[in-house]
Amino acid sequence: MEDEDAIRLSLRDFLRGRGYEVTVASDGVGAIKQLLDNDVDVIISDYRMDILGGDYWVKFLVRYCPDKKVILTSGFLRPDFKVPFDVVYKPFDYAELEILVGRLVSEVRDGRVP
Repeated sequence: MEDEDAIRLSLRDFLRGRGYEVTVASDGVGAIKQLLDNDVDVIISDYRMDILGGDYWVKFLVRYCPDKKVILTSGFLRPDFKVPFDVVYKPFDYAELEILVGRLVSEVRDGRVP
């Protein structure tokens, strides 16, 4: 979930090119629709999105998606602000993000809960 089209679509294409199934959303409501309509193991989400972003999005993920692996991306989140998920700061390297995604997908396949 990413509100910036260029980042959302290029990350989608990058991960699909590496064999991952990827669905996208541009805001929090769209993200919830994707979560309801698809079997999602790993969520990559911008911290600051339109319509249900920021602290409320984090609260939503903690409460309603405890079985999901989550990676938050942000150009605004302070490193001292504690969130219960992996955080990748923008600008990020797609290859490094793919390593993290691969690790989380492996954890899901191995049956490890967050």
